[in-house]
Amino acid sequence: MYTKDELRQLKKEFWEGYGTFCRDLPEMAGRRDNFLLNTKMKGVEFKYDATRTGAEVILEINLRDENERLRKYEQFERYRAVMESDFPDGLVWDFAYRRPCGNEVCRIYSRREGLDIHRRSDWLAFYRFMATEMLKLEQAFLEVKDAIE
Repeated sequence: MYTKDELRQLKKEFWEGYGTFCRDLPEMAGRRDNFLLNTKMKGVEFKYDATRTGAEVILEINLRDENERLRKYEQFERYRAVMESDFPDGLVWDFAYRRPCGNEVCRIYSRREGLDIHRRSDWLAFYRFMATEMLKLEQAFLEVKDAIE
């Protein structure tokens, strides 16, 4: 078991390692930021999740007003085929994801199970999955962004 400080340090090293990994990718050459985490679309953002059970690359719709949030989700859903074109196994579409804090959001994401952030030997697999999937999710978002705005 890890102490709180050891976990904090482990996660810090994990994310620093991910930043270094991304800077060395040829696909990232010439980019100011590693990824387009800010979509410039109100209530829509990209996120990562790395846990003891796996990794997720997420497009999250977190508008406070439920009707607005569901409307935005439905707009994305109309372009599901376009968004999933580079994802052979598809994406997970969850219109009612409940965060640990209790807030409900909509999520469109790709997931890889069987990885554990506590195992340093898994980190390269995490990094490869997250970088590859985020690049594909960004591209999918950019293809439909103008139609949704």
